[in-house]
Amino acid sequence: MSMNQELDRADRAILTALQQDNKMPQRKIATLVNLSAPAVQRRIKRMEEAGIIQANIAVVNPAKVDQSITIFVEVEMESERIDLYEGAKRTFAGIPEIQQCYYVTGEADFLLIVNVKSMADYESLTRQLFFENNNVKRFKTFVVMDRVKVGLSLPI
Repeated sequence: MSMNQELDRADRAILTALQQDNKMPQRKIATLVNLSAPAVQRRIKRMEEAGIIQANIAVVNPAKVDQSITIFVEVEMESERIDLYEGAKRTFAGIPEIQQCYYVTGEADFLLIVNVKSMADYESLTRQLFFENNNVKRFKTFVVMDRVKVGLSLPI
């Protein structure tokens, strides 16, 4: 089950339900998709083993844990050497304040989504990641004013 076409209607319905509420009881999912609870359990286990379901996590409201400032950062690198790019990827992936990191096409090389407690915390992070890194040509910051829609759910 590594290819998308191997997901049948029931698998897709299970994934949709789990993306809405990962703690939904399997018997309730079974009713929704017209299968038995053990069949739902087997399908979920199979999708986890295949890497289709990557993680079972809690989504935390940043404002409730004093991390209410969300910032998008475009980063343009100086050199296009692959080892420097791979190093940047490892660095960005290891920073807890960086929620998401994308290697992108266009003018910027990376797009980061950062959550911090304060602008002072962000300023400190910029020193560490950008100003002290000779391979960062420039970075551009976009401070989020309102979280209109946030999520990782996929239309299945």
